[in-house]
Amino acid sequence: MEWGTLVATLGGGLIAIAGTVLADRLRTRQEHRRGLQARRRDVYTEFIAAAGAAHTELRRLAQSGAEATDLEEASRLALTDARIYEVRERLFLDASARIAGTGQTMFERLRALRRTVAAGAGISTPAFHDIYHPYLDAVWAYREAVRNELEGHALTPTDFGWSAWDGRERCPHCGQRGTDTAPDQR
Repeated sequence: MEWGTLVATLGGGLIAIAGTVLADRLRTRQEHRRGLQARRRDVYTEFIAAAGAAHTELRRLAQSGAEATDLEEASRLALTDARIYEVRERLFLDASARIAGTGQTMFERLRALRRTVAAGAGISTPAFHDIYHPYLDAVWAYREAVRNELEGHALTPTDFGWSAWDGRERCPHCGQRGTDTAPDQR
């Protein structure tokens, strides 16, 4: 056997092995990226759903608060039963920094709403709406950030015919008390 044939055969084998290893690494990286994207989509959705469940219960308590014997306990259970604390931890593990930040802001405003309801603020009181509308704004900021990350484009309030995300312009309670409805400059 000639040396040239042997060297050519070994060289071809090395190129084939290197190509296989490279293709495998690229495939693994792409699968990891797809898995992360799927986990993120799931936790982003789960977080907004948990916040929505807690929000619904807090509104119910604010509407019929006098019926609840212990608003503090009932409002705490609203967040616990919705599993918002658990899902928030998962959000911190899988979310991008921007989504984790907007999610944390939304969570903090939800907790402020919980404290307001626990203090006895009814659904039509100024105290409730002073906390409620910033919460709505934070919810939409979270949705906007998630859509921007996952889809590459976000919704705007004008897509719905609104001037701001916070809902004050559509709120019958805030309209009655003459609240400033100037949109948040975002």
